Amino acid sequence: MNDDQTVALIQQAIGSAAHGDIDTAARALESLGQASDNNRMYGVCCAIATTGTHTLRLLYGSQAPTADNGAMWATTELTPGAFAADPAEAFAMRFLVAYSNGDTDTCLALFETALKAGGEQYVSSVCALLTAVAKLVRLALDEKAAGRLPA
Repeated sequence: MNDDQTVALIQQAIGSAAHGDIDTAARALESLGQASDNNRMYGVCCAIATTGTHTLRLLYGSQAPTADNGAMWATTELTPGAFAADPAEAFAMRFLVAYSNGDTDTCLALFETALKAGGEQYVSSVCALLTAVAKLVRLALDEKAAGRLPA
């Protein structure tokens, strides 16, 4: 699989998931997984997180944390133990936040941990990242349609 094909499948996965076409999103992500080595899949996760980062900045506008305003994105468990109960969701939130903050060392460590967990846990983690970003994209589309995106 070349880079153009990879990009097209990533876009298809995110777009399909954001529009509720889970079957098409799953097929695109499955194709990416089957045709990719670990390095390419790390790149896929970073590409998905790039869309998430862009979408967060779109949603928050000038209130988005940046290095210029000395702020960072963060995540927290609203229910104690929630991340331990759902490691895939924890991976997705932590990866997206780390990537949005430019912390690629943490992103790589999270990816390697998911990879070492193996099989179902690894697949669930990548799927959870796609799902989290697709939800953000859907929210941004809805907010834009309603004229509620910040300046």
